[in-house]
Amino acid sequence: MSRLPDLPCTRHERSRMQQRGIPAAFVDRVLRYGREVHDHHGATVYLIDRRAGGRIERSGEARGAEIDRLRGVYVVVATDGTIRTVGHRTRRLRRH
Repeated sequence: MSRLPDLPCTRHERSRMQQRGIPAAFVDRVLRYGREVHDHHGATVYLIDRRAGGRIERSGEARGAEIDRLRGVYVVVATDGTIRTVGHRTRRLRRH
């Protein structure tokens, strides 16, 4: 089901994963199951919403509390296909 297999990572993304305590498995799940939101600056943001959480649960990859932790994670992918950064959402994403 992977839409974005083996995307190249930036050094910035790897350091943010480490600083923010986001495992690579979370990034992989967000990219495979997450909803795409375009940020109107050329990048695509992937995040887990309720529907994506249901897909993960049905696949058997995660349950309950782990899905709740995934819901707070976002991944930003640039137009050239590199993962630019990852983080925890603290606010809703703005939609223009």
